[in-house]
Amino acid sequence: MAQEDADIFAEVGARLAISRSEIGVSQAAMAEAIGVSHRAYHSYEKGKRGIPVEALIKMHGRYEVDVAWLLLGTKSIRVGHDFDALKRIEASLDQYVEQAGIKIRSEKRGAIVARWYQSHVEGRDVTDDDVHTWIELVRE
Repeated sequence: MAQEDADIFAEVGARLAISRSEIGVSQAAMAEAIGVSHRAYHSYEKGKRGIPVEALIKMHGRYEVDVAWLLLGTKSIRVGHDFDALKRIEASLDQYVEQAGIKIRSEKRGAIVARWYQSHVEGRDVTDDDVHTWIELVRE
């Protein structure tokens, strides 16, 4: 697999993790909902394989996930979501981890972004302590 393909799979995988976390289902539940094995779905989120079009269509139909966002990072996770806020959150997280010298995996990054975005949707302010706690929760 070319490096470019690996980057694409990693980016799509991170967005899959973000959307699944935002929806509030486990990897196993998402796999069942879209008709793939848990192992296959796990490999999509890890960026090891590309997700089939059929699975994307099922995800959209069941959870209203924006397929354009999953594949390209455009528009929003689900209809009616604040894409600009999501981009600001991602940029803030990237800046925070870079300044702190912290390395996190893409799927863990997705989980943190999802928590942060949920706080935004609920109107709660997010502090550096919140972000630090979320990072500590997903560290291995």
